[in-house]
Amino acid sequence: MLLTDLLHPGILEALAGAGHGARVLLADGHYPASTATGERARTVHLNLAPGLLDVTTVLDVLLRAIPVESAHVMVPPPGEPEPPAIAEYRARLTPLPVDTLGRFQFYDAARSPDLALALVTADTRTYANLLLTIGVRAERTLTPR
Repeated sequence: MLLTDLLHPGILEALAGAGHGARVLLADGHYPASTATGERARTVHLNLAPGLLDVTTVLDVLLRAIPVESAHVMVPPPGEPEPPAIAEYRARLTPLPVDTLGRFQFYDAARSPDLALALVTADTRTYANLLLTIGVRAERTLTPR
């Protein structure tokens, strides 16, 4: 049994193969995952039923498993208010900046060959998509037991 909270074998495999600079997409239930993801990305569907698993819940688990270097969110057109999901992401990712991309810019970023993993959730909130860039693991000294 693993000591991490993240136990999904497909997600663990994709993350283990990803390195510094690789990207992870956390998609809401509205996201066009079949057409707006990188060709090499592994897609894992976590969308069993509407609302059952949201992006924020997945983010909380991922943040205990990988270092994050940067983040991007999809935002609505100018003049529309920022969706509440984005404030949740900013709070969890502090002190990292969370950069914004328009819908089609976000799709282009998610189509990058650097996308290693696409996690499709059942989040019913609009504009609840998040694109993470994996950072560098902090150096750790192992001590003999």
